[in-house]
Amino acid sequence: MSAQRSSSPRLPSPAPQLPLSGADKRRLRGAAHDLDPVVQLGQRGLTDGLVAEVDRALTAHGLIKVRLAGSRVDKDADVGQLEARLGAATVQRIGHLVVLYRPRPEAPTPE
Repeated sequence: MSAQRSSSPRLPSPAPQLPLSGADKRRLRGAAHDLDPVVQLGQRGLTDGLVAEVDRALTAHGLIKVRLAGSRVDKDADVGQLEARLGAATVQRIGHLVVLYRPRPEAPTPE
């Protein structure tokens, strides 16, 4: 797993909500351009540990890149499962890379 170049991508303000509109996807693609993949799906496929790692990355960053392995059919199935299990949306998929987005949870406000 490689580190991102910046601590957190610059997301459009206000953060888009799911489902994403075409304009939201366009802005998120621009924000994801300089990101490096933070998770790599390997030979073992979509394991619970990998899903947990993607969940942690989405919670921390909101917008991430994931590197996929396998055939096109396997990649489509894996991306669909990630979206369903994590409540995320695919912003873009090119070849072996997929950009996923999930709104970050609001920081608790002190009362």
